[in-house]
Amino acid sequence: MLIIWKKTYIFMKKSTFLIVGRHAVTEALKNPLRKVHRLFITEDALKKLNRDNQDVNLLKKVHVFYKSKKEIDNLCGKEDISHQNIVAEIENFDEVNMKDFLKNNNKKNLNFLALEEVTDPRNIGSIIRCAISFDLDGLIVKERSFPFKSKLLFKSASGGMEHLHIFKVSNINTTLRFLKTQGFWVSAFDSKSKKDFTENQWIGKNVLLFGSEGFGLNKNTVTNSDFIFKINISKKMESLNIANSVAIVCHHINKVINNKKN
Repeated sequence: MLIIWKKTYIFMKKSTFLIVGRHAVTEALKNPLRKVHRLFITEDALKKLNRDNQDVNLLKKVHVFYKSKKEIDNLCGKEDISHQNIVAEIENFDEVNMKDFLKNNNKKNLNFLALEEVTDPRNIGSIIRCAISFDLDGLIVKERSFPFKSKLLFKSASGGMEHLHIFKVSNINTTLRFLKTQGFWVSAFDSKSKKDFTENQWIGKNVLLFGSEGFGLNKNTVTNSDFIFKINISKKMESLNIANSVAIVCHHINKVINNKKN
């Protein structure tokens, strides 16, 4: 007797979520890895979108729905956010695994940002924008506390979510210990440190570690750091916003690396 087993394939549809804002939506439409299901937009906003992107058909595979400003306000719910009359329904795309990324990357200078317990979407979005602006290679975040479906995050990142490798990990300390075995130096930033970060040479592979504004870095995390640096600021101010701190550090390191190339 011949028995034929039938294979059943189940394809799970990825969950979707909404993002808002001209830059966030435009960059999502340009990203071949990002699946955009639907676009909700006013007629005037669509004209501007087409006018600003005449060299490419951004809407080739997207269902476009004309909406009034009030209808788009309703899509955003009670969130206080400037949507600029454009909203997109998107899927999350599969990020590259950190080990695979390192295996296939042979850059001499490699710099990651790592955030511990930083959860505010606006701050994270601004940090992502800084990371892209100054050529950082990736962002390490704790998966459980990363608001990856936040409209505010995408809006604040101003399209940066489409251009930065974001490594969502279950444990920051475990990840830091692994990266140290791969030749990375871990530099923690703490305003109480006595060493200015500009005194470091910033060559090779580095992890730039920042903690939350309220609680700073966990003691165990600091233990896994090779260096602890501060940003010198006027004594009139106690500290900087974390996004401002990241911008200063990333700008300096990017300048150091570019100067050495020249």
